[in-house]
Amino acid sequence: MNFFDRLADRIATVDSVVSVGLDPDPARIPDHLADHDLPRWAFNRRIIDATHEHAAAYKPNAAFYEDPDGWTALRETVAYAHGKDVPVLLDAKRADIGNTARQYADLLDDDDGMGVDAITVNPYLGRDSLEPFLSRADKGVIVLCRTSNPGGADLQGLELETGEPLYERVAAMADLWNGNDNVGLVVGATAPEELEEVREIVPDIPFLVPGVGAQGGDAEAAVEYGLADGVGLVNSSRGIIFAGENQGEGFADAAGQAAKRLKKRLNRYR
Repeated sequence: MNFFDRLADRIATVDSVVSVGLDPDPARIPDHLADHDLPRWAFNRRIIDATHEHAAAYKPNAAFYEDPDGWTALRETVAYAHGKDVPVLLDAKRADIGNTARQYADLLDDDDGMGVDAITVNPYLGRDSLEPFLSRADKGVIVLCRTSNPGGADLQGLELETGEPLYERVAAMADLWNGNDNVGLVVGATAPEELEEVREIVPDIPFLVPGVGAQGGDAEAAVEYGLADGVGLVNSSRGIIFAGENQGEGFADAAGQAAKRLKKRLNRYR
């Protein structure tokens, strides 16, 4: 099965489209974990224990792991999530040309990489820069399309000579790149009308929808337009993992409750 088939099974198993973003900011990890050999791994393990019953996927952001101890923590995190039967989508926004792209794509490998199930990629170097990812038919390739940050419109909203904004062209091109049925799109919940527009262009591609948690995006639109045949992910990172910030050892229980609440909130619209 490819990534989206496996994701569909996971969504059915836990009745959830929640993606939990594992972004363990060292400055916000509880004090009682600070002396652990790998504080980020200790934090993530407790978050996974508390949230896995409500998680369709975990989405660690590579930015929080790009140092020697961080990569070790990420490897342990991926293995532990897989032990709970939860797929892992690495938010790395990779892409490059030639051999560099092939090296980035090695993150997907089980042996010498991280063994993640899917990865986010940046389309702005063109089709050839994504080929090492797209060619791995069993792995998900989630293409940045319309991001949830305020500055996303600076480039993504630029109008082309055809009259369409750039993000709509990216969506249409991603549809052409989907020969292995392994392509998804990142489309933020902070601009619901654009979510709807992108869904009209690509009716069959699942979305990863960020922005519903701390950024206050539209949960109803995220579900209505983010899912294709019931498959897609709505991500919350800080809104879940730091729900219990300043609660000491109770931080994980608070994260579990936050994930459960988001699951119930989203399921009202499914």
